[in-house]
Amino acid sequence: MKDYIIFLAQSHPQFRKAELESLADLYNIKADFSQHNKEHPFLVVQLENDEEAYNLIDRAILSRGIYELWGHGVTIDELHENVQKNMGKYIDKYIEDTTFKFENLTFQGGKKSREEQIKMYERFAYLAFKGKIKMKNPDEVFTILENYSLGKDLFPLEHPNHLWFGRQINISARSRGVVEKYDIKKRPYFGTTSFDAELSLLTGNIGQVKKNELIYDPFVGTGSFLVTAAEFGGITIGSDIEFLTLKGKGPKRRLKDNFDYYKKPLQFTDVLCMDFTNNAFRNNLKFGSIICDPPYGVREGVKVCGTTDDKLGRENIVIDGELAYLRRDYIQPKKTYSLDLLLDDLLEFSSERLDIGSRLCFWMPVANDEDIPTLIPQHKDFELIYELVQDFHKWSRRLLVYVKRGEGFNGVTVKSDDREGTNNFRDRYFHKFSEKSKVVK
Repeated sequence: MKDYIIFLAQSHPQFRKAELESLADLYNIKADFSQHNKEHPFLVVQLENDEEAYNLIDRAILSRGIYELWGHGVTIDELHENVQKNMGKYIDKYIEDTTFKFENLTFQGGKKSREEQIKMYERFAYLAFKGKIKMKNPDEVFTILENYSLGKDLFPLEHPNHLWFGRQINISARSRGVVEKYDIKKRPYFGTTSFDAELSLLTGNIGQVKKNELIYDPFVGTGSFLVTAAEFGGITIGSDIEFLTLKGKGPKRRLKDNFDYYKKPLQFTDVLCMDFTNNAFRNNLKFGSIICDPPYGVREGVKVCGTTDDKLGRENIVIDGELAYLRRDYIQPKKTYSLDLLLDDLLEFSSERLDIGSRLCFWMPVANDEDIPTLIPQHKDFELIYELVQDFHKWSRRLLVYVKRGEGFNGVTVKSDDREGTNNFRDRYFHKFSEKSKVVK
């Protein structure tokens, strides 16, 4: 086992460990992330080899890069002492035709002048690399990582509180610009319910979207999860009950146009105007992952096909000799539905459509002014492995991540009518969370 250091992003630190664990599991990498600290930008891990390190970080969203760790110290002198002590394990493989360069990355540190950088790099002359320096696309990049603390004036202190030196193994998808690439405003088609690009990509990683596997979003909307799942090689399909959302806003402003814009048309199967609780899929169709953001009832109401009036929509209206409700252009009436019931349906649907080991990920809104553990839906076939919170003060949304388990798993089903209380999220949202929800006995 070798030591590697990961330079972590400071965006959504509460999700970082889950992403790393999910990517490690995806690539069958055994790694211990228990030392992760949400307040710390660097994490040392032990891995078998460079290949594992490369794969772990390659598609990461909340990490910036990973480096083979050659040494560290609380001062620059201590760093050099440690590197000189360890260099014998690494130095022999850098032959005369290996080009290289140095770089300096800091957390909270001020930008150094070119002269200061060169002076820092020249202190590593004892490494005596045989190859030539090449600033663009060298064979190897050697990195000095620095962690600075801030003073009372919120400016970085003069000296870092810790330094690391290592050989770059890989930079992440984030560092290669994938978050900016999928910025919502850059897409031909987006709407008020389009999900944040960074969190969509993160959901795909935690949901373990795999190359050439079928990825399904039952509440597809403008396709945020499908577009980002395609970035990881997933073959995507979606459905939504709202026809106008799927229809788009005219030429070059439809969901399919987003895939064309990102030059990934083959990753897009289709979208269906469909209530997934009354779905049209063949019975044996399986998905690699199901990732989604169910409607909260705030911007879009929670609806399913049906009506409280048994006669509505089934009147004896005949068009061209055919009953209207049997025609292909018939528009099914809709009725309002409970978010809790919808999530129960989602778990039941997923239990039938996912293979053992596959993941279901969805976002669920909750209010923050009451105890909510019993509100998390459960299903006997699924293990809830993550409950990750994004806080918005009076309310939050939670990324719930389930894994389909096989025989021998003793899961518990907790449906909406078994839970101790209900969020009444929509009503409480519009009342600014001033009213306590009623407890269901």
